[in-house]
Amino acid sequence: MKSYPLLLALSAAAGPSLAQAPAQTPAQPADSGTFVLHKFEQPIGKETYRLTRTAQALTYTVDFRFVDRGSPVPLKASISVTPAYEPLRLVVKGKTSRLSSINDSIEIRGGQAHIRVDGKVSTQAVAPLSFPVAGYAPGTGQLLLLRYWEQHSRPASIATLPAGAVQISRDGQDTLTFQNKPLVLERYVIKGLVWGNELLWTDQQGRLICIITNDAEGDKLEMMWQPYESLLPTLIGRAATHGMRLFTATAAPNSTKAKAKSVLAITGGAVLDVVNGHLLPNQVVLIENGKISKVGPVGKVKVPRKAEVIPAAGQTIVPGLWDMHAHFQQAEWGPAYLAAGVTTVRDCGNEFSYINAIQQAIDSRRGVGPRILKAGLIDGGGPRALGVVQANTPAEAVRAVQRYKDSGFAQIKLYSSLKPEIVKAICTEAHRLGLTVTGHIPTGMNLYQGVNAGMDQVNHITYVAEMMKRNPNFTFDFQDTMSVRAFQFLKKHKTMVDPTLGVYELMFRSTADDITALEPAFDKLPQPLQTLFASMGSEPKRAAAAKPITNSIMQLVKQLHDQGITIVAGTDMGFPGTSLNRELELYVQAGLTPLQALQTATITPARVMSLDKQSGSIEVGKQADLLLVEGNPLEQIQVLRRVKLVVKDGQPYDPAAMRALAGYQK
Repeated sequence: MKSYPLLLALSAAAGPSLAQAPAQTPAQPADSGTFVLHKFEQPIGKETYRLTRTAQALTYTVDFRFVDRGSPVPLKASISVTPAYEPLRLVVKGKTSRLSSINDSIEIRGGQAHIRVDGKVSTQAVAPLSFPVAGYAPGTGQLLLLRYWEQHSRPASIATLPAGAVQISRDGQDTLTFQNKPLVLERYVIKGLVWGNELLWTDQQGRLICIITNDAEGDKLEMMWQPYESLLPTLIGRAATHGMRLFTATAAPNSTKAKAKSVLAITGGAVLDVVNGHLLPNQVVLIENGKISKVGPVGKVKVPRKAEVIPAAGQTIVPGLWDMHAHFQQAEWGPAYLAAGVTTVRDCGNEFSYINAIQQAIDSRRGVGPRILKAGLIDGGGPRALGVVQANTPAEAVRAVQRYKDSGFAQIKLYSSLKPEIVKAICTEAHRLGLTVTGHIPTGMNLYQGVNAGMDQVNHITYVAEMMKRNPNFTFDFQDTMSVRAFQFLKKHKTMVDPTLGVYELMFRSTADDITALEPAFDKLPQPLQTLFASMGSEPKRAAAAKPITNSIMQLVKQLHDQGITIVAGTDMGFPGTSLNRELELYVQAGLTPLQALQTATITPARVMSLDKQSGSIEVGKQADLLLVEGNPLEQIQVLRRVKLVVKDGQPYDPAAMRALAGYQK
């Protein structure tokens, strides 16, 4: 997602060491410091602090600024603590993302916290072990929180003002090579400020080197002390590995690390045949060594004695779901996807080192999550560029494609700053190597030009909408020759579209409306996610004005499907895992039948990715990826939210255990 407050990177501050050992790095200035902020490994800005000392207080003045795809995001903050790091005052004002802002203050006097959040004023007593954090505060404040934790003998939990709590722990050491010498870093985990675990490294003198976390737009965000920029790719890979390890270390043995059962029998459920559109009652699905070995009626399929039997009477056995527009930017997405029955995702752009490490951890059972198909992001240069994999010449295009191919990527994803001639070069090389090409239509091109240059697929229905004839109220005239020509073109070229309707619903919903209409289990989300999503959307007048166009975009999905143009379900983030449920519900609202909607998340994406011989339906010989849901999703698509069991590669997963692993509330 690209529409909610951005998690700011951590910065450094002067103070007591977190570990005592000889220094391995040059001394850091005590009264100022600058750190580089990165997104997709690309430096996009800096956070600089200056420290003013008095006998009563240490005051950190913070200047935070980055530019994300051409949009400036400036923020200023002032943080005061006593010389013993007891909090005194926090003031933060500015932008926290391209589309959000903050204007908060917290002042502590006489045991009371005087709080102003976006103009709302309140006072509350300060409980023991409390520290002020104004939402996603600048990184300097987070490091001061870390020092406060150290000064108070590393308590199990610290209350955060105005609300919430965090847990901080030392997680071990990482030894890296820097300037041909070993560099030993202390690794810490902070949990509770954002969804999931943030990983932070200091040197042996306690000076902050790096923080790797997820931002609230769904992208990775990193902060590095400038002398150590060359270590960032290594630490990104370590963050993925450690993040997955943190799950397996705390999970129930049978929920993540257990080996797949050699024989599993699901008995008595109705099998959903998404290929032929049938619901087969009272079936047995026999799974052996991770594959479906038999499917047939109860009484006609012999269940081996050694099989683990799972009764499924009253339930529907559905093929494992696919999310064809994922951004697997943090380890917590793994169990969240599985809890929702998503067993395969196409990652549509990520950091090279991070997604490779995440995939390796899952595939080797050192982590938990769905099967990942990787689409490698390539952008061009310029002020709106995203990421470090850029191509501005044909030779650079060829090298980028070859790098992704050599690392097992299934596709190339184009981004918005590519030049038209480079799009052609990328597509030509990708096709030569057996890869397909998806992505955005670059600025200055239209969908016709993108497809003619070699694009096989397109992300987001808005690029298709640009091809339609618009009425004066911005709705579409699907009968106009302009629109008809577009449909004919897409069908002729067999262009695949993942609409991501849920993204636009979330962006243009009225913030006055009940968000549980989009996510019924909203109150079960981790608290940081509730805070983010509650304010996501548009003010009521703007939402009402946008309603005709958002309705027309939904109708466009129905038109594409009826015209025989391939639609696959993708979410582009949103509510972890369950956004796919919402995407399918929107397709049904648009006029697709529940079966047609389900096909966009099962057999159709498997065909699109040339994996329909291995996945996408419940058939003998295919991967044992499926889910058990209570009720019949062909009668009511919302039944997909009632997942009772998920099986991936023959390994059963308890959805409740997966939600707990991802930090959801009971």
